[in-house]
Amino acid sequence: MILRRVSYRHISVPLIILALGCLTNGVWAAEPAFDCTKADGTIEELICQDEKLAELDRKLAEVYTAAALKATNEHPPVLKAEQRGWIKGRNACWKSDDPRACTETDYRHRIAELQARYRLVPEKGPFWFACDGDPRNEVVVTFFETDPPTLIAERGDQVSLMVRQPSGSGAKYQGRNETFWEHKGEATIVWGYDAPEMHCVRKP
Repeated sequence: MILRRVSYRHISVPLIILALGCLTNGVWAAEPAFDCTKADGTIEELICQDEKLAELDRKLAEVYTAAALKATNEHPPVLKAEQRGWIKGRNACWKSDDPRACTETDYRHRIAELQARYRLVPEKGPFWFACDGDPRNEVVVTFFETDPPTLIAERGDQVSLMVRQPSGSGAKYQGRNETFWEHKGEATIVWGYDAPEMHCVRKP
């Protein structure tokens, strides 16, 4: 049998890259929980092309299913409506300067939020913090082993879920309008938009 030498000099680089990409997508790339043939919009198309984002989508689907089982007696039922709102917000990441980073952050925070709210991961606490020298002015905090780490803080009938932020010292968490910054058993807490800082001490 005579084997002919094949020359690749006339095959363009873009074609080679496309071929490799097809092999990668067909054999190794993870698939998201949704059907990529029905991908709607820039962000869903991005997820279908990105192994890590697709993996996060599958993880969120698992966490959402577990949360839904615990939310069956929730009144009013808010989980499904919140998830639709979250998807809309995720899809708006195309407006971001870095759509991929925006999408990944949205996934990580949503997964952590559901895991904490529905107690799907190990937790520490609750811990009671007395604020501004008044034992009646207390904030109850429970920490959750999510990625990124989260906490749920309760003050009276109000509840805030916060996500850990980078900080030079101590542990700092940020919610929608609330902040919790703890260092060696003492915490600075801001509760509400433009509210003054409260200086709090953890109860024994």
